[in-house]
Order: sequence, then structure tokens, then C-alpha cells
Amino acid sequence: MASYLQDTDHTHSDADDWLSSVRRVRTTHLQRCRDRGQRFSMLTCYDALTAAVFDEAGIEVLLIGDSAGNTVYGYESTVPVTLDELIPLTRAVSSAANRAMVIVDLPFGSYEQSPAQAIASSVRLMKEGGAHAVKMEGSAYYAEHVEAMVQAGIPVMAHIGFTPQATNTLGGFRVQGRDDAAERLLVDARALAEAGAFAVLIEMTASPAVEAVVDGVDVPTVGIGAGGSTTGQVLVWQDMMGLTGGKVPRFVKKYADLRSVIADAAGAYRKDVLDGSFPAPEHVFED
Repeated sequence: MASYLQDTDHTHSDADDWLSSVRRVRTTHLQRCRDRGQRFSMLTCYDALTAAVFDEAGIEVLLIGDSAGNTVYGYESTVPVTLDELIPLTRAVSSAANRAMVIVDLPFGSYEQSPAQAIASSVRLMKEGGAHAVKMEGSAYYAEHVEAMVQAGIPVMAHIGFTPQATNTLGGFRVQGRDDAAERLLVDARALAEAGAFAVLIEMTASPAVEAVVDGVDVPTVGIGAGGSTTGQVLVWQDMMGLTGGKVPRFVKKYADLRSVIADAAGAYRKDVLDGSFPAPEHVFED
């Protein structure tokens, strides 16, 4: 109780508004959301300026996803992303997020070999990047890793369903949790939660299987392309802001069209430069 009191501003009197009064979102607050049937929001984030905006907007959790491989580094998948590439992005986000919980992905190749490797990689992300927790893709096979990490003081969010790092073994971008795979998904979720994962993220999975997981574990769940039954929802911010070009996944809702806004502004700037109207007198320093 002492920790909760320290992280909460009690000037808010509305009991239903308790989440917005939390000074720093932590795993205990996400668990409280799950226990109270209240939802929370989560967005990917990769830089300080965007982190500050999302933090001010009240987003509870910021994820430095290995989706940076696509959105920041221009890779075709998340597989090439390294710890050394994620650490500076994590440091930028954590330095600007005053309230949101900051979680970072363990990239492909940074945890699979052993629990010891998973701990070492996570320690770097937390010490050098300032992350509050890590997210790790994988099935019940990684329960031993999760248990060791939690024992070492590392909060872990598990990630099941469609796992982008395993795209090559999954046969591409396929919806998970259908037919017999639904039972396996629940087994994975339970094993990872029992090992100590504070939450389970479920990606691109059939709704009935997701609902079984939500009902079958006692920890918060986060969905992306997993229906509306989970405690939290997460999206890649460039997708939901309309910055991504071309087709976006079916589960993405566009809340803005930043690609057009930025393109229009860049075009207007170029026009002003070419015709000499920028810089104007008000942009020039005089003696």
C-alpha cells in the first residue's frame, strides 16, 4: 500500500478516475485495471518528442517495440533489430515519459539461448535504456526464462499469438488461435503467467481464443488484433496516426492522416524556398 500511495495523487475524488491520478504507472496499476474491469491504453514509441506528447495525452504504457525495425530503421521485418539499436531509442523515450510505464521488446537473438542471456539483455535495456519492464515473445517453453528474469527483478510482459520474430516459422502473417491451436495458446498464457509474467500481450489472434486466455489467467492482457476483451490495447503509433504509407492491418483504426499533413507542409516549405518567400523579413536577424 505504501508504494501505491507514493505513486498516486489523491486530489482526485472520483473513484472511477483513479487511473488518471497515478503519477507513475506501474505493474500494480495495470493489475488493478484488470481486477476492476478497467481498460488501459498502450502505444509504441521511439523518440523523446513523441513520448512527451503521448505521456501528456495520458497514454498509460509506451512500448519501444522491435517494430522500430520497420518504422525507424527501414528493415523488412523485426528480425534484424539488435539490442544496441533499441537501447538509445529506449533511453530517449524513458527520459521524456514522466508518467507512462516504459516497456521495451527483447529483440530476436537476445534471449532464446538461455535464461541467463535473457537476464543479461534485459539488464542492459533497463540500466542503459531506463526501461521499467521488458516484453518477450514466446510460448510456454520460455516459462523458465520468465521465472529467472522475475527472480532477478525484471518485470516481464509475455507476448503470444502471432509473434513477429517467428514470422518465418509461422509461415507469414497468419491469424493465430484457430481450431486446435486455441487450447495451446491458453496453455502458453497460463505457463507464462504462473512463471511470473505481469501481463500477457496477444497479437493477431481469433477472438474466441483470446477470450479463453482473458478468462484463464489472473494477470492483465493486452490485445493487438485480438478483439476487445483484453484489459489493454496497443497499436503501432505510425499506423494509427496515418503516417504509414500503403495498406495497414485490418485491426488498425486510423485516428489521423499525418502522412498528408506532413507531405503538404513539406511541399509548402519547398515552394517558399524555391520562390524566395522564405525566409521572410521576420525570419532574418538584423544588425
